[in-house]
Amino acid sequence: PERERMFHRGSGLNLTSGQYLAPVAGYYTFTATLHIVRREQQRKGQPCRGNRLRVLICVQSHCQHNSNLETVSRLESGGDLFTISVTGVLYLQAGQYASVFVDNAADSPLTVQSGSDFSAILLGV
Repeated sequence: PERERMFHRGSGLNLTSGQYLAPVAGYYTFTATLHIVRREQQRKGQPCRGNRLRVLICVQSHCQHNSNLETVSRLESGGDLFTISVTGVLYLQAGQYASVFVDNAADSPLTVQSGSDFSAILLGV
């Protein structure tokens, strides 16, 4: 939509739910690029819980099965803004959906910023 400043073509993407619903069975290439801000830095003297961030694109919200794409990034200390991307090909049946999940094992809360994107393109059946 014009007011959102993004390109949107086709009926598969539901902007409210954040899910891409496959209109036909086939192989789809998915890409998600997230711009993430770390909201609070770790305080001195506090133990570090972790600095790992996982981004997944999962089919039917089943991220623990082999029907997902995944990337893992280590968050550098001292930085507040990070960009992380995941891309790949998944097979979806007609009516199945794919969506993006963020697994935050970082030492502080994170916020996904506007300008992040998620796309799906049908490659073939």
